[in-house]
Amino acid sequence: MQTSCHGRLIVSTATFYLCRTFVLTCREIIKFTLTFGYLDCDATMSRGICPRVNFCWIWLAVLFLLKIEDVGAYSCHEVKTAFQVRQIGPLKWVPETPGTDVDLLVCKHQGPSCCTRKMEESYQAAVRRETLQSVRSYSFELKYLISGHATAFQDTFQYLLSFSQGHLSSLLEDTYSPLSREALPHVNSLFSSLSLYIRGHNLSLEAAVDRFHDNLFPLVYGRLVNPGVGIEGGLSGERGECLRATRQDVNPFGPHPETLAQELGRTLGAGRALSLALAEGTEVMNATEHVSFTKECLRGLTKMQYCSHCRGLTLIKPCVGYCLNVMRGCLASVAELDGPWRRYVAALEELTNAVAGQHSLELALLGVRGHVNEAILHAQLHGPTLTATVDKVCGLSAKEPRTSVSTSSHPDPTPEVTTSMVTSSTVPPSVPPSIPPLEQLMGQPAHLRSSFPLKPSKNDKPRSLKKISREFLSYIQRYKSFFAVLPEMLCEGEMVVEDFTCWSGDDVVERVIQAEWWGMVSRPRSRTQRSKFAAQTPNWPR
Repeated sequence: MQTSCHGRLIVSTATFYLCRTFVLTCREIIKFTLTFGYLDCDATMSRGICPRVNFCWIWLAVLFLLKIEDVGAYSCHEVKTAFQVRQIGPLKWVPETPGTDVDLLVCKHQGPSCCTRKMEESYQAAVRRETLQSVRSYSFELKYLISGHATAFQDTFQYLLSFSQGHLSSLLEDTYSPLSREALPHVNSLFSSLSLYIRGHNLSLEAAVDRFHDNLFPLVYGRLVNPGVGIEGGLSGERGECLRATRQDVNPFGPHPETLAQELGRTLGAGRALSLALAEGTEVMNATEHVSFTKECLRGLTKMQYCSHCRGLTLIKPCVGYCLNVMRGCLASVAELDGPWRRYVAALEELTNAVAGQHSLELALLGVRGHVNEAILHAQLHGPTLTATVDKVCGLSAKEPRTSVSTSSHPDPTPEVTTSMVTSSTVPPSVPPSIPPLEQLMGQPAHLRSSFPLKPSKNDKPRSLKKISREFLSYIQRYKSFFAVLPEMLCEGEMVVEDFTCWSGDDVVERVIQAEWWGMVSRPRSRTQRSKFAAQTPNWPR
């Protein structure tokens, strides 16, 4: 059957299957006819018409079979159609009829061929393009998962920062109004630095907290602790600079600045690490989409996908085992990412739990208001001692008379703030009236505090960190073995077929082969692959 259908002559795919079916049918007809003729001859030997009936049936069957084989036998029409539909190259490169002395490099076989050297080159370019597109289609899902959740995390981070900033601004405006106007730019600068830090910018969180308290000290001392002390040159003058420079030595705010820096460093540090890790994962997926294929790989892919076209078999699919061997050989370098990728996913799980667990990041940002309030109260409580220390260091009380401070005689200058650090998120948002003060929050039981930062009255608020984290972890677990099973994913669907017949690279076979192909040998990098098939990497022929 195979000799008559695709041995000596080129036949189309439809003709191949029709030929095969008709041969089997003709065999049964001839067998039945001979049997019928034999029985009929025994019964009607004297009539003499039995031989004519038998030979008539036999000759009709043979002639019809030859006619079917001749249809399209010397035509490359279906090959040209597939060449055009898949946009492989110019149609003029496809011959009208198969050639016998074709100098091919990849799709070599005995007998006529519908392929030329230029068609082979076009097939290699097409199979490279199609395989890359398949890799990108699978990696895009994972890249979209990572980048989408990275955006969701950042949106929630920025929302919480803006919320905490408004919480602190309302404290200064309502409780410490004499200094609120001058302090608000420093609040903006602090939260701008926190925003940049959690986005992954190279800056010190501890330095940002220290800078905020350095700028706050002259305001607290000149407006709250000693409101009658006139500071020469204003709070931004020489004496104000003295207070800023000596704040850490004088320590007017007690342990609260250091405690605030430690809490923010612990919680925002996890958020920063998560942001950087998600960005790194996106870069890895971008690199995967541009994987390079060797010449041996392209030859193997071409032989698997398009060499059957040279024989007129444009609809036959590669066998499953054959496809897996080829894909594993082409993606061996990508499979080496399996181990690092699994460790990366485990790190993402730890960071996500650290950020969202027990609402630690939300509570740490809300705690900024409480720490600043405690710091100001500490300075007021130790006012006499603080004044004596400041007199020794900066000599403010000794050199300047006590006067009443008024906005008309002493206009409030604006402290020096790096405006380039202030982003759109630094504008103090309005605090929803339904949110209780921090002291009331911290006094509530844990089960009442668990959802507090996530219950503002805004309808456009982002999802909670807990919900985003739970969703992200459930999705990322499905891609834990992505790089190990990528060859299997590429060989699923329409690329291969687990049918009675399939393409083995050299011929049409009637079983799904799992045999070793191209003389496969064990190579070190193939042993690292963790897949359910556990096949070795092909040793590409040279």
